[in-house]
Amino acid sequence: MNIGTLLPRHARFRPDHLAVVFGDLRLSYRQFNQRVNRLCNALLAEGLVKGDKLATILPNCLEQLELYWAAARTGIVVVPSSTLLKESGIATLLKDSDTLMVFAHASFAATLEAVRPRLPAIRPDRYVLVGEERTERRDRPGFRLYDDLVGGASADEPPDASLTDDDVYNIIYSSGTTGEPKGIVHTHQVRAMYCTLFASAWRMTPESVVLQTGSIVFNGSFLTQMPWMYLGATFILHKSFEPEAMIAAIERETVTHVMTVPAQIIALLDSPGFRPERLRSLRMIMSVGAPLHLEHKQRLIAALPNVFYELYGLTEGFVTILDRDDVARKPGSVGTPPPFFEMRIVDESGRDLPPGEVGEIVGRGPILMPGYYKRPDLTAKTIVDGWLFTGDLGRVDEDGFLFLVDRKKDMIISGGVNVYPRDIEEVVVQHPAVVEAAVYGVPDPRWGEKAVAAVVLRSPIAPHDLMLWVNERVAARFQRLQDVVVMDAFPRNAAGKVLKREMRDAYGR
Repeated sequence: MNIGTLLPRHARFRPDHLAVVFGDLRLSYRQFNQRVNRLCNALLAEGLVKGDKLATILPNCLEQLELYWAAARTGIVVVPSSTLLKESGIATLLKDSDTLMVFAHASFAATLEAVRPRLPAIRPDRYVLVGEERTERRDRPGFRLYDDLVGGASADEPPDASLTDDDVYNIIYSSGTTGEPKGIVHTHQVRAMYCTLFASAWRMTPESVVLQTGSIVFNGSFLTQMPWMYLGATFILHKSFEPEAMIAAIERETVTHVMTVPAQIIALLDSPGFRPERLRSLRMIMSVGAPLHLEHKQRLIAALPNVFYELYGLTEGFVTILDRDDVARKPGSVGTPPPFFEMRIVDESGRDLPPGEVGEIVGRGPILMPGYYKRPDLTAKTIVDGWLFTGDLGRVDEDGFLFLVDRKKDMIISGGVNVYPRDIEEVVVQHPAVVEAAVYGVPDPRWGEKAVAAVVLRSPIAPHDLMLWVNERVAARFQRLQDVVVMDAFPRNAAGKVLKREMRDAYGR
């Protein structure tokens, strides 16, 4: 289960197959393997060994991909972090992860200068900058350049790291800005299961062409990145998401597989360049990261039939998949557990609930994390008797298909009644003026909490008028909105998830 064997295998047996496309650069498996070998040998020359932690603070770039696959070869543990983190979050993550070397974009130089005194474990010569400001950075003291680090290194195969199934491959932090960071540990075996399980689920082949436009530090990117490398397919990486660039790349490169988050699907559907015939090469467009509201799902399915998949899951290691062949009969569902996975719906006491009743989703399967890094206390609360307690609420129908209700923490309790924001959001997005909606609860002296909808609009409408329109259409009186807030854009994390907590905290300011 050593995923580090995959790249050299393809470099040997299909060396001229196109491996990576980034901007104008097109690399065969032989060429990409040589680049990764140089990085492996450079890291080993620095004195890093199997188990040492290496953190990245990078936007989408070729260097991030190279670091991922160098970690797979050497056993050095990669800790990818979001470029959205502020100084305090970066310092917390680097310290908590026991990082010994940092690779960051040049724009983070000042931030790293500020946090260095708090990070005595990182040697001064182990801060490496990546970016395009080469002339300026060559005169910047206290930092090294990525190109200088790898430039003189050998392209020969690095020594065997003697990796096993249980060796750690990466740590992905679900929270780097709070007092309780949670580093989710993934082993080589977990990532190998990503390779095989998701290659099968997405019906991928060695001839597939994968396009990644969202952040590759987000765990969802591994849902296609691992199958790409497992099969020796082609991976196209964009610096960032732009709907027009995405459409053009699909058309030009005959892309077959795309992973998206709901905001990207909405932007794609609303793009002036969106025409189904331009996307006819697609065999999969998969949505992950947050529920895709039914209104948008139905628009996409109508335009691009038989290619839509939806994945519900947690980085900690449980998923369900709505297969393309089940979309028509179960459009509101997020599917079923894949082979080797099991799922239950339980009440507050942990007892199984029958179909139709709402409870917490718990599951287990072969991609379950061994635990949170250095947090056995949090691990014990999350994984109980081998079952992952997700903190999400859902129900299954008589056929066993999962329907998400909401996050436990997002549930609104108004007048003693449980109100699920997603039920209201599904109504709000049906208004033709609304692009996106996020419903959350805020304190109310009479009812305990009241429901507020934040919206992004495509055309003007008075908030009060929109509130009245929604309240006429919700299924129950207790689902009625008490306010509507218009925003230019929603706050999001690197995974594209809407940060309702920030909206809630900012309400009324």
